[in-house]
Amino acid sequence: MSASQSLAAADEPVLLRQDAEGIATLTLNRPAARNALSLGLMNALQDTLDAISEDDSVRVVVLRAAGPAFCAGHDLREMRANPSPEATEHLFKTCARLMTSLVRLPKPVIAQVHGIATAAGCQLVASCDLAICTEDARFATPGVQIGLFCSTPMVALSRAVPRKAAMEMLLLGEPVPAAEALRIGLVNRVVPVADLDLAVAAMAGAIAAKARRVLAVGKEAFAKQIEMGLDEAYAYTAAVMTKNMAMADAQEGIDAFLTKRRPVWEG
Repeated sequence: MSASQSLAAADEPVLLRQDAEGIATLTLNRPAARNALSLGLMNALQDTLDAISEDDSVRVVVLRAAGPAFCAGHDLREMRANPSPEATEHLFKTCARLMTSLVRLPKPVIAQVHGIATAAGCQLVASCDLAICTEDARFATPGVQIGLFCSTPMVALSRAVPRKAAMEMLLLGEPVPAAEALRIGLVNRVVPVADLDLAVAAMAGAIAAKARRVLAVGKEAFAKQIEMGLDEAYAYTAAVMTKNMAMADAQEGIDAFLTKRRPVWEG
């Protein structure tokens, strides 16, 4: 890359946002760094998610990336440039807040993955509600290879895939191909490279057609009940459904189903 190209790249925003038909598409835009999660990129993503949380026009979020990779994890050069415990603690607290914001965002989030998703990049995929990847995508938590166990990515990974599958990824640090990521449940679908945009658009569009408030209720309930015991989860979700049933969108949806017409959602 020439000096002029480097300057142009530095002037570009690290995160891009495009909205259309209820779908907010966020693009990680550090392609030369394989979209490594610098503090700047994490802060930009956090600010955007905070704004989207309050934006009633958005029903679904798509998280994608520019360049040859989805996300190579944390920016190791940035970390080594400021290795103080205070800086490291701030970095991982920033990351933890970002990942929990994805889980708690009252809109479904779809990861659109190509190339590699490693370490915190794999954590990013695991933190999203859904994921579609290309056939050549690869996933890894390779920290053990460089003496830095992927402990924070482990939180999201262990909640997304079975226990032994997570431990294998964490202890070996080896790349997992797309087909295996699908088998263990890290991604929902694997598609040819040429079909990725269309596959994600179709899924996002189908979700965006649903009632916004109902999507928010369902996502919040899913995250809460999965951490509960069986009896507590049923008691909690029964209360959620009771409140949901009283919502105008539920009444409209049931009436539309019974009269065989398309529902008109309130929000």
